[in-house]
Amino acid sequence: MSELVREVSDSSFEKDVLSAGKPVLVDFWAEWCAPCRMLAPTVAAVAEHYGETATVVKLNVDDNPSTAQRYGIKGIPTLILFREGKEVERVVGATSKESISKMIDKHVTFATKA
Repeated sequence: MSELVREVSDSSFEKDVLSAGKPVLVDFWAEWCAPCRMLAPTVAAVAEHYGETATVVKLNVDDNPSTAQRYGIKGIPTLILFREGKEVERVVGATSKESISKMIDKHVTFATKA
């Protein structure tokens, strides 16, 4: 796992995701899930790209079933973007860095465009 992508848990979800001051992309995953492992480098690249404007975290659904159940996670990987404590975007299944970026770009504010 990238140092830019932190692991969150049922007990830290409120503080780390719902109370965060900037958008948070949550990667719901499991160790046994091959598509989740394939998506991990993409998620890490997204975390690197959005380092200052959004946070990227992972939640293992096997270790944290109550949060996964709370958000109706039926298939993994599932990526959910939270902003101001609310779900604003969701994608289920492996996806591209470009499609994740488009999802985040709708909800972040860049101080300056590069």
